[in-house]
Amino acid sequence: MKKIRLAYRIIIDHSSNYLWDKYVFEDTYKEYILQNQLFNNKNKPLLTYRELLSENEKASQLNFLIGIAAQGYVDQLKNNFHRVTDILGNNYFPFTNFQLDIINTDITDISKHKIGITFYSPLLILLDTINNSYLISVETEKDNNFQTLMFPFQSNLSICYLENN
Repeated sequence: MKKIRLAYRIIIDHSSNYLWDKYVFEDTYKEYILQNQLFNNKNKPLLTYRELLSENEKASQLNFLIGIAAQGYVDQLKNNFHRVTDILGNNYFPFTNFQLDIINTDITDISKHKIGITFYSPLLILLDTINNSYLISVETEKDNNFQTLMFPFQSNLSICYLENN
């Protein structure tokens, strides 16, 4: 049996439709405007995150600092991301942590703000892959019986950790 961790990544930008995404978008942009001052040249500021990162490698810390602005919204999800559908059509993806990364942003144009958030599942037991789906168990084995879930292979869902027993 193999233990795995799944990762599911979403991209949030100005065109995101979910209300949750819009709140995260606005608050992470506001936080970026505040925090980028720590790394930017006050006399001649660089406008985009990519420009800033190319001039100051410490600006990569902005990913963590901006992630703090998203923490309260992630906490509202109560460790279940409800956009990932299992094979039965249930919207359920358990996660234990997340990581935010800045794809790009611009201090003069909010419409260029774009972030990624990756949600990481707890350690799961990968029982098999069947018909392009992961057959997993969230619980540990009890007398060689498992409560199972099946997640179809889908965009933005990937195995990010594998442990062979």
